[in-house]
Amino acid sequence: MKKQFKAESKKLLDMMINSIYTHKEIFLRELISNASDAVDKLYFRSLTDDSVNLSKDDFKIIITSDKDAGTLTIEDNGCGMTAKELENNLGTIAKSGSLDFKKNLDEKTDVEIIGQFGVGFYSAFMVADKVSVLSKAFGEEKANIWISEGADGYTIEEAEKETAGTVITLYLKEDTEEDNYSDYLDTYRLSAIVKKYSDYIRYPIVMDVTTTKPSEDKEGEYEQVTETKTLNSMIPLWRKNKSEITEEEYNTFYSDKFYDFEKPAKVIHSKVEGQATYDALLYIPKRAPYDYYTKNFEKGLALYSNGVLIMDKCPDLLPDYFSFVKGLVDSADLSLNISREVLQHDYQLKLIAKTVEKKIRQELITMLRKDREIYEEFYKAFGAQLKYGLYENYGANKENLQDLLMFISSHEDKFATLEEYVERMKEGQENIYYACGETKSKIDMLPQVEAVKDKGFEILYFTENVDEFAIQMLMKYQDKGFVNVCADKLDLNTDEEKEALKKENEDAKDMLTKMKSYLDNSVNEVRFTNALKNHASCLTSEGMLSTEMEKVLNAMPGATGIKAETVLEINASHPVAARLRCIDDEKLKKYTKLLYMQARLIGGLSIEDPAEFCSLVSELME
Repeated sequence: MKKQFKAESKKLLDMMINSIYTHKEIFLRELISNASDAVDKLYFRSLTDDSVNLSKDDFKIIITSDKDAGTLTIEDNGCGMTAKELENNLGTIAKSGSLDFKKNLDEKTDVEIIGQFGVGFYSAFMVADKVSVLSKAFGEEKANIWISEGADGYTIEEAEKETAGTVITLYLKEDTEEDNYSDYLDTYRLSAIVKKYSDYIRYPIVMDVTTTKPSEDKEGEYEQVTETKTLNSMIPLWRKNKSEITEEEYNTFYSDKFYDFEKPAKVIHSKVEGQATYDALLYIPKRAPYDYYTKNFEKGLALYSNGVLIMDKCPDLLPDYFSFVKGLVDSADLSLNISREVLQHDYQLKLIAKTVEKKIRQELITMLRKDREIYEEFYKAFGAQLKYGLYENYGANKENLQDLLMFISSHEDKFATLEEYVERMKEGQENIYYACGETKSKIDMLPQVEAVKDKGFEILYFTENVDEFAIQMLMKYQDKGFVNVCADKLDLNTDEEKEALKKENEDAKDMLTKMKSYLDNSVNEVRFTNALKNHASCLTSEGMLSTEMEKVLNAMPGATGIKAETVLEINASHPVAARLRCIDDEKLKKYTKLLYMQARLIGGLSIEDPAEFCSLVSELME
């Protein structure tokens, strides 16, 4: 006699089948997880009940596909179910026998029950028109079979089965234009799904696989050979003791799972217990993937719960500035939603993410101090991402990231950390000096850089677009400020030099005012300086926006007319300064324009009228 589901209505089962799960292939994960729970229950019983004459090695889960019949079978030799349990567990949607079993266990018992919600079984109806469950409970003489074709109801009848356990048979739907259900009968597809989601179920998942091999009897001919293969690894690498794992095993796992065939820069294997309990296996790559700095890149760690894959990439486990990290987290303490595909955002998840973040930072600091060469190689690939992290969220992460930063330094032309720079600072030096440009060689051509280096100060070279934005967000390091050598904040003069320069500018005030007017307010001021060595002029910036930042911002899509506030500085000791004082206004105007254009070019900025520049050079040369 057909019975109706106790879970209230056809609408509820339709929701279970069509709305909860995003991917149809999930059904196999759910059924294997249920089979694993059933085996766990009998294994747990075997620890105290001598009537269970099975050892742990005897338990297994069998997958069988029959293309002719269009059926897929998942079989286990676990605890099985009585007719009453079939009625309660399968006749009532959202009734979890596994959860009830788990609640009655001692907290210290080493049995990992996966099921929580009692809905995973019904995912079978995403791919099947009809499902049968043949089950015999351990210790019972009779078996029973539960059969359903969906929301219309189900039947339970006595049946024949020799041993305890459960056999679930799915009668797959016919193929449609959108879905090829027959793919789930292909052994390679089934093997791939098991490997993806259930690789670490701790009992063997076996299946007969037919392959074509050279014939042993007839040379040059081939024959089909059917072998029973174990599809899953069973023991997760991350749950083994570190002392049991070789470097080769770590690297093989990395290349197999994350498709990077170069050894990682760093392996982080940790087991955390306490408020957040989880295992983590993390890898820091040596090089960035081709799409890393594009919008198509997806960050995230693989997330497992008791060895079962929940998400391929869980973005909430990594901050953006550590998005280069690959790996996984396995925890039994997560609050999953009903489909086990999506996490409920709770305190536990945030706690795990925070401890993962701290661990990554700690390991990077260790790498920097103990494996400098490897760290520098890593930094060339991912240093920009650390700088973006410094800049994001108004500098909220600067404490975490500042000691990981490196820049090429004028000291030996090598990478230097901010800490190393500060340790080498001259007595009485209050600022960390830097200069910006496309390359180190172009920066070295800047007049201000030449002058600062001539006074014996170390300079950091900022060659990436994000550098100056990030460092301005940092503001200070160990109470030392940052000064762009091409900004007006640079002050390396003695009191006597300052006084002499002030008088020189006051004496030439009228001339300098005229020169400013000739430039149509392109600069805020024209003045003499003694900060240049051999160059006649330069541009310095005022305020937060430097000339280099002006270039970066104007190169962005949709940006127009962004200008830094600049000052045209004339070298007071250069022969051109004396020439300016003894020419007429017409020539002064031409000299002014030429000095301005020259300053822009040497600073890496464009000029509006190259033809005028060439004409002025030719005329003044005459």
